[in-house]
Formats: sequence, C-alpha cells, structure tokens
Amino acid sequence: MKAKRLSVLLVCVLASLGLSAQAVTVMGTVTDVSDGQPIPFVTIMVKGTTAGVTSDIDGKYSISTTIGSTLVFSFVGYETKEVKVTKSIIDVVMRQDTRQLDEMVGVAYGVEQRSSGALFGSGRRKQKKAEAAYRAAPSPSPQYSMYDNMNAEDYNKVVENRFKSASEDPLSTFSIDVDAASYSNMRRYVNKGEMPPMDAIRTEELLNYFSYNYEKPTGNEPVKITTEVGECLWNPTHRLVRIGVKAKEMAGEDMPASNLVFLIDVSGSMWGATRLDLVKSSLKLLINNLRDKDRVAIVVYAGSAGEVLPSTSGADKQKIREALEGLTAGGSTAGGAGIQLAYKIAKKNYIEGGNNRIILCTDGDFNVGVSSNSELETLIENERKNSNVFLTVLGYGMGNYKDGKMQTLAEKGNGNHAYIDNMQEANKVLVNEFGATIYTVAKDVKLQIEFNPVKVQSYRLIGYESRLLNKEDFNDDTKDAGEMGAGHTVTALYEVVPVGVKGNIPGSVDDLKYQKPVGTSQDDAYTDSPEMLTVKLRYKEPTGSKSKKIEVPLVDKGGSDVSEDFRFAAAVAMFGQQLRNSDFKGEGSYDKVVELARTGLGEDAQGYRREFVRLAETVSGMVK
Repeated sequence: MKAKRLSVLLVCVLASLGLSAQAVTVMGTVTDVSDGQPIPFVTIMVKGTTAGVTSDIDGKYSISTTIGSTLVFSFVGYETKEVKVTKSIIDVVMRQDTRQLDEMVGVAYGVEQRSSGALFGSGRRKQKKAEAAYRAAPSPSPQYSMYDNMNAEDYNKVVENRFKSASEDPLSTFSIDVDAASYSNMRRYVNKGEMPPMDAIRTEELLNYFSYNYEKPTGNEPVKITTEVGECLWNPTHRLVRIGVKAKEMAGEDMPASNLVFLIDVSGSMWGATRLDLVKSSLKLLINNLRDKDRVAIVVYAGSAGEVLPSTSGADKQKIREALEGLTAGGSTAGGAGIQLAYKIAKKNYIEGGNNRIILCTDGDFNVGVSSNSELETLIENERKNSNVFLTVLGYGMGNYKDGKMQTLAEKGNGNHAYIDNMQEANKVLVNEFGATIYTVAKDVKLQIEFNPVKVQSYRLIGYESRLLNKEDFNDDTKDAGEMGAGHTVTALYEVVPVGVKGNIPGSVDDLKYQKPVGTSQDDAYTDSPEMLTVKLRYKEPTGSKSKKIEVPLVDKGGSDVSEDFRFAAAVAMFGQQLRNSDFKGEGSYDKVVELARTGLGEDAQGYRREFVRLAETVSGMVK
C-alpha cells in the first residue's frame, strides 16, 4: 500500500514537472493603464534567455516559451513589468514611470551626466534610467522582425509626367537625382514573389541604379554631358533621347578627409535581422574604408537622442566597431531630435575643405517630436542652409518602411538615398560606389532642356516627377537641387514626338481662335536650326554659392543605330512603365523588356544587369 502511494506521488510529481516544461505560445495585448491605448514597440523577453519579440503597432505580441517561465515587458518611459506564464493568453497593462530622473546618455565606454536641456531640450529629462536599463538588457536573438510582414509602408504619390508641346512649353527643367532606393526596394518585393506598389516605382531611380559608359569630365569641370537619340522601342513612330551626366572620379588617396556622423535609429521598429543587425553589418563595410585622417561619431535615437561615440579617428576601427556592436533596438522614434543632434556634432567637428556628412540609417518611422514630412522638410532645409554638411539616407526594413519620409530627407538635405535590402546591396553602396555615396564633387546640379519646335512637336520626361523645377529656377542660385558624388552617373530619358508624325499627337491642343501660334508667317520667331534640342546644366562647387553653366546641343540624324547602354536604359524605362501601368507604355511588355535588356548587357562586371534580366523574367512569369 505504501509503495502504491509512493508510485502515485511520483506520477503526480512527474506530471507537475512535465506541465512546468510544457511549451506554449503566449499571445496578448500591451496597453497603457492611464487611457487603455495599445503600446507599440514594447520589448517582451523570456527572463534569463535572449529570446524576445516586440509588440506591433496595435500593441499585440506573440512569443514562444514554457509554462512557468517569466516574461519581462520593458519600454522607454514605462515601469518594467514581469509576468509569470500560467496560460497562453496574457494581456499586460503598463504604467508610465513618472519619477524625476537625471538626464543620462548611454556612452559606449561609460555614462555621461548632462545638465538640464544640454542635449535633449526641455521635456526630455525623464525616461533615461529606463532607457539605460533597456540597453543593459540582453539583446533578442537575431531573427526577422514582426514588421517584415506588416502592410504599413508609406510612399509619396507619383503623378506621371505627360507630354508637353514644344511650341507652348519649350523648356523642361529638373534637378538631377542620383538616388537608387526605388530599384532595390522593387527587387525586395519581386524576390518575395509580390508586385511592388505603383508609387514605390520611381523610374529615374531604376535607371540610375546602373552605371553607364559616359565620357569622363576633362579640364576643370567636375561633370560632363553625353547625349544620344534613337528609336523609341515602345512607340516606333517616336524618338527616345538619352541624356547622361558623368561626375569626375577620385582615387581613394585623393579624397579629402571625412568628418562622418553615423545617425542610427535604434527604436523598436528597427529590431531584427533586416534592420539594426543589417545596419551594423553594413557600416562595418564602410569602417573598413576609413583612413587615419577620417573621423566618425555615432548618434542614436529612440525615445530620445544621444551620442554613443564621440568623434573618433578612422585609425581606431575596433573602437568604432565595438560601439556599433553595443547597440540594441527598443522604444519610440524621436528622429527629429536625432537629426538635430547629428548636425550639431557634425558642425562641432567640421573639417574645412573636407567631406562633412551625416549617414542616417532608419526605416523612416518617426513618431515622437518632429515627425511629419512638412516638419522634417523644414528642419532639414534649415540645417542645410546653416552648414555645409551633407546627408546620406540609408533605408532598412520592410513592412513598416516609410519611403516617403526618406525621400524627403534626402532631397532636402543635399544628399542621396539608398535602400539596403541585403549585404550585397550594402557592399554596392558603401564599397563599390564608396566615392559616389560619400564624396560630393558638384552640388545643386540642375538640367534644363530647350526643345526646337521646328523638329519637335511634343516631348515627355520619363520619371523625375518629384524633381521638377520651374523654368525660372534654373538661373536662381538660391534654389536647391541634387548632388553628384565622385564617379556618379545620372541618366534622363525623353520620349519625343517629331514634327511630321500624324494622328492623335500627345500633348497637342486645338488651334487657337483668337491668336496665331508663334512661328506662323504673322510672327516667324522660329530659327532654322538642325538641332533637336539643347541641354543646359548648372552646378556649384561643393562649398560654393555661385553656379556655373554648361551647354551641349543635340542633332537627330535619324536611324536606329544606338549603343548597348542606350538599349539597356530603354529596357529599364520600359520595365518601370510596365510596373506603373503607365498611360504611355505603348507597345511595351515584360517580354520585350527581357529581349531588349539582353542586347544591352555589355561587360557587366558586377552582374547587376544580368540580375535585372532575372527580375524582369520573374515579373513576366508572375503576371502571366
């Protein structure tokens, strides 16, 4: 009998042990005790382990653990809460930490006390102890973030350029654009088996993802214009004009000293392998290129902003790497405060005659303080006007990616914008195109094309919708425009309807009843020139304030004999128009894109053009 009771007791003990080790998926919602609102980006970790997740935009979370374990809920500005796991549904209510705390900034090698308002300004004296405690906690194990599968991405609306009459609007003016973020973002969608959103496609950025064999500048000019014209492959009665601009190249040893500030978003939405982990790996590639005379500071922002590494010589690469490795993600996103602090530190360490630049790494999800597009635009414009500090914006992540804000920051901050979806793209942007990404050789670069109405009925600029300028802006040196880095190439395409083409002419209107058009016998204002158009370009030196002008005419001699680069650029433009379901896609198709691109592969040492063919083939299969 006694043996039987012991046996029963043993079974109960074993059952109890089995229950305590039972695997369970815990789900729930995290809310604020004061108003019941969900709290996004809360870090939830299994105590004593490195397993963790963050709550989504609705405060919901899901984590795998065991019955009997303890979950730790932490968020900047809130009291940390521990909950023992006894069931699979656990809703958590968190209370704000209202204690008056000293302002503290986590520094890579200690903690620095700051007086009130010295760094964060009024209203930023709370939450520092909670933030420091979070940063001291173990990092969640590397994995893809829950945001990867969200559908909260944001893109600025693109209203496609239309045909214009050469007699009524002979001037087309726009800022150059060296950004290529749209291409790598498109590739990310296609590689997931999805079609990208229409407004995610900026055709000029697809074109400018690739380098072309343009003539290099000679003499003292930092840029050189190349032109070419041939048949428009999606509308054979039209002509296609290619305008290329090549910036001068610089050898590494000839580049000026750099004063760099890495501005890194470490908010909750940046947690995961495709976000902060990829940021760290990317910037390590850049660190490898630093010389002893270069300097790097690191600024981070989540609920507030702080300097993690003071300006450090490129000779001390290990110190910079260790500062990067110490970063973890969690909290809300005070991006405006981070930008202001980064500019402050860049100006503090300014190198006369050097390359002074902020490199911002973020998903663009700003939600504390200055956060709207208009507010950020004003902030960046003010900083740009008061300094010669340039801005490079590197976008990361998916599902929660705010492309619209990234584009605004890059366009208004004398900078460029790239989307880093993997280490291959990081290598392209920060190693293969290091000079183009980091070193500006010409700023405020504008193009103005004058069309000859004797040769051209109407024309359409393909892409550059967000870069259009008024015709008067071309000669106005106070108007901001794009920058070109060492070795950069910029490509623009115009679809042109020649004089003499019959039918429903794009961009045409009925003859006026009460006045005669310019160029009639009544007012013969047209010149008898063989030129189809003239390309005018203005640029400033990197630290200059007065622009210089270059002009190049183009004569269309007819025919269809064009370069490999021309055919490849035409294929990329056709692809962009297909993805956007353009009103002007004409006879284009994905199959024609593939066929045309294959005739323009050229040497393709890095394999980027062949990758484009693969992507076009994939999309062709998807739509079929």
